[in-house]
Amino acid sequence: MERKIQKITPFLWFNNQAEEAVEFYTSIFPDSKATITTRYGAEGAEASGIPKGTVMTVEFQLAGQQFVALNGGPSFKFTEAISFVVNCDSQEEIDHYWNQLSEGGDPNAQMCGWLKDKFGVSWQIVPSMLGEWLNDPERASHVMKAVLRMKKLDMTVMQKAFESVRVE
Repeated sequence: MERKIQKITPFLWFNNQAEEAVEFYTSIFPDSKATITTRYGAEGAEASGIPKGTVMTVEFQLAGQQFVALNGGPSFKFTEAISFVVNCDSQEEIDHYWNQLSEGGDPNAQMCGWLKDKFGVSWQIVPSMLGEWLNDPERASHVMKAVLRMKKLDMTVMQKAFESVRVE
């Protein structure tokens, strides 16, 4: 069977928690699984200083999207400059992803639907309707004012803010 290679694949650099992170993420999202694990050989171990036989990469899928986790050592850290958006169709979905992904993360990094998980990866947990709400020039500022007052987003509050402006 020929393996389909995704054109663009997010590659996440961890110190030494690639397997743990993949287990964590795949337990949260449906249609998710670890697929291929590679280990450091002699050459890679020598170049990186990471012991031979240690997990080097774990290919995995989250909701059908392919990712690769790399145990690359402590040289690089995640920043908010890159984040993953999780579009949710219900408050129940927002609550699920927010509660799972924020567990053990930095509570000080939680604002406006953004959170940082226990590995330092940034996520945006948002209603699927957010783009539509923010694309309405007459109502966007009301929705944004509501968003700026929240940590975890509340769809009911956002919907009320959107509907509070009478469009004629």
